[in-house]
Amino acid sequence: MSAPQPVPFTAEDYRARMARAAGSADAAGLAGVLVAPGPDMVHLTGYRPTAETERLTLLVLRAGHAPVLVVPALEAADAERATGAPALTLCEWTDAADPYALTAGLLDGKGRFGISDNAWALHLLALHKILPGTSYASLTEALPMLRAVKDAAELERLAAAGAAADATYEEILKVRFSGRRESDVAADLAALLTAHGHSQVDFTVVGSGPNGANPHHEAGDRTIERGDMVVLDFGGLMHGYGSDTSRTVHVGEPTAEEQRVHDVVREAQEAGCAAVRPGAACQDIDRAARAVITEFGYGERFIHRTGHGIGVTTHEPPYMIEGEEQPLAPGMCFSVEPGIYLPGRFGVRIEDIVTVTESGGRRLNNTARELAVVE
Repeated sequence: MSAPQPVPFTAEDYRARMARAAGSADAAGLAGVLVAPGPDMVHLTGYRPTAETERLTLLVLRAGHAPVLVVPALEAADAERATGAPALTLCEWTDAADPYALTAGLLDGKGRFGISDNAWALHLLALHKILPGTSYASLTEALPMLRAVKDAAELERLAAAGAAADATYEEILKVRFSGRRESDVAADLAALLTAHGHSQVDFTVVGSGPNGANPHHEAGDRTIERGDMVVLDFGGLMHGYGSDTSRTVHVGEPTAEEQRVHDVVREAQEAGCAAVRPGAACQDIDRAARAVITEFGYGERFIHRTGHGIGVTTHEPPYMIEGEEQPLAPGMCFSVEPGIYLPGRFGVRIEDIVTVTESGGRRLNNTARELAVVE
């Protein structure tokens, strides 16, 4: 079941990303970008520290300056092996040194910087103590499009991850649901994702019967019964990029009401996908899907945003929600996943990853969206 390997990223790919980030920061009136270990660093450099540590690791990007990675000396060898390392200057520090003073020398002491959302407060506060004239904004706030627009190689990875998730769904339809625990089916999903090339499984939601009314239900020991609606939501990372898809199945033939609710969600999901086009606002996707569900009287039972971005993580900005006016641009990738949740009874969710094209949108998930009947 092994999938073909994508063309590897190169140091030049990472050099271009770092230059683009520094230029975007400059255009936004920022003095630079400070990137802590996490998804931003992986995206910009290919470097993922082997473990979280209290020792400061920080990528400093400033327009007109070479990128610098401040890194503990005992981790420098790992950093040097990162694909993007040739595009960087490594600035090592030992435990006897003050890494904040070292970093301060790389910064404009009166500038405003964008900083990774997941940077430790410990590091930010220590840096601000040395440079009290600086100020900071989260990258989600300051540069919301930093990772949002994917290049061709990233889209290839996302498409491959989506195809692997689709293959997983096709196979899960063949397993027995009734008489088994939710956790058993969740284990099947995880094994199938791995068999189809995922290196990491992030979630396997199996919400049967009343548990399906909880959008983030953790698969548990409930035994799935004939007559249950079952929400399946699963995904993870493949070649470093995410998958995330949802389908709802029924054990045995559904009632007329269950079929109707599923049909409403399917129509809402179609409307959300049809609204995808360059220049549309993120909130337009939410509005299109939500309008359908509201029209059929279930508006109060659609209790989450319509979608989220996806890339080196399975959930990232931007978000498809009312109030998000960020315009869509070709290369952006995000989920479209409306749902209806009836407490104590059942839930329905249908989700595809969609990428914005020059003329509209293209789904990266292509399995049937009709209500599947399983045994």
